[in-house]
Parts: sequence; C-alpha cells; structure tokens
Amino acid sequence: MTQHLSELETVRPRRRRRRVTSLTIGLTLVAILIAMALFAPLLAPWDPNAQTMSSRLLPPSALHWFGTDGFGRDLLSRVIYGARPTLLLVSLILILTIPVGLLVGIAAGYLGGWTERVLMRVTDIFLSLPNLVIALALVAILGPGLLNGALALALTSWPPFARQARAETLALRRSDYLAAARMQGITGLRLMFGHILPLCLPTAVVRAALSLGGIILSAAGLGFLGMGVQPPTAEWGSMVAEGSKVIFDQWWVAAAPGAAILFASLAFNLTGDGLRDRLDTRHAK
Repeated sequence: MTQHLSELETVRPRRRRRRVTSLTIGLTLVAILIAMALFAPLLAPWDPNAQTMSSRLLPPSALHWFGTDGFGRDLLSRVIYGARPTLLLVSLILILTIPVGLLVGIAAGYLGGWTERVLMRVTDIFLSLPNLVIALALVAILGPGLLNGALALALTSWPPFARQARAETLALRRSDYLAAARMQGITGLRLMFGHILPLCLPTAVVRAALSLGGIILSAAGLGFLGMGVQPPTAEWGSMVAEGSKVIFDQWWVAAAPGAAILFASLAFNLTGDGLRDRLDTRHAK
C-alpha cells in the first residue's frame, strides 16, 4: 500500500508538468507564425504577386484553398507572405519602445526631483494622444512605408513602459537591496542599469507581450487606410481593405487576411497572459 501511494505521488507531479497552459498554446501559435514568415517561399503554393485576371475572385477550392482576390492572386500565398511585414513591424516597434520607456521610467524614478516631474509630464502628454490618429498624422507627413509606420506607432507606445518602470523604481529606491549596493560604492548609471534595470525587465517583457495584439491591430489599421506597406507587397491590413469592396459577394477576400490578424493577435495575447503568470509574482499560481 505504501509503495502504491509513493508511485501515485511520483506520477501526479508529472501530470501537472504536462498540463497545457496559455503560455504553451501561445508560444506554439507564435512559432507557427514565425515559421510562416521564415519559410514563406517554401510554404506558399503560388507567387503572391502573380496576377491572373482569368482567375480573379475565385472561391476557395482545392486549387486555391483561400480563393483568389480581385487580381487573381492566390490568397493563401498572400496570407503566408503577409506574416513577414507584420512581424517585422512589430519587432521594430518593440526595439524602439522598450528601451526608451525603460530609460525614461528608471531615470524618473531614481533621480526624482525636477527630472522626474519633467519626464513624467512629457509621458502624460504622449499618453493623452490617440495612438492611431497620431500615427496617421505622422505617416501622412513622413510618407507611407514600413519604417515610417513603425516610427509612428512607436511614438505613442513607449509611455506605458515608462510609467511601469518608474513605479517599480520608486519601490526599489529605498529597498535594502539597493542600500547594500550603495554601501559597496555602486551609484549612478552603474546602479540604474546594473541593478534596477534587470529587476524591471520581467514586467516590461510581460507588458510588451500583452501589447503586441494591439500593435498588430494598429499596424493592420495603417495598412487598411493605405498608410502602411504599399502594394503589391502582401500585407494583411491592405488585403482586408481590398476585400471590403466585395465583402458581400466574395467574402473570402477579406475573411482570409482577417483570420490571419485574429490568429496573430490571439497568439501574442495568449503568450502575454502566460508570461504574466510565469514572470509576475503577483499573478503567479
């Protein structure tokens, strides 16, 4: 009997480890999305930009799984290739927003005084700006394109990171951990980036993962309005805009890229939720 109970105790932890979590599902979906972008030439059955007017607006079939658009281009191939500009845009935005937000937040929380007041008022101003409207205005000034779209969206995406980093730095500023570091002669930039920054990174990663879904929707909005990646490059937002013209008769033209946007947003939202449970101790189970 005792041996049987010990065997059950060794089996139960294994079953718990194999439990499917939102992080596992999210990372799996993100891996599929990245694989689509990396191996698009191998996965796409047709040239995404090849126009065949005799095959325009064909419904889904064995030859064209997602159907064709108004120019006779295979929608499955264009959806697969559309993952590339989307992931590239998201990567550029994260590269621009996370360092800026952490730098502003840590500097404001650690230095305090007038530096904190100035930096936080600037952050409040950017927080009050509507993201997509400001992005559209900047793209209209700079011109449409992938890099300009990333710059426009990044301009209004860094303030939440700054506010969160400032709050964490204020909590750490009078902690015993930093007091011990100061006793060892560690001050200034070395203290900020060598000791405070590593403690702020986990929550910044969680916030970044949770914000990726909204960033993808904003990027698709730019493409929908013609301010993002320009045709004939496959981009999900512009594909939805093309399909909206014939959505009542040929619904698949807009449904295919719309489903891709939903898939990408769901993948990053599940990943962010799982990372929050794993990295943020306040939500740990």
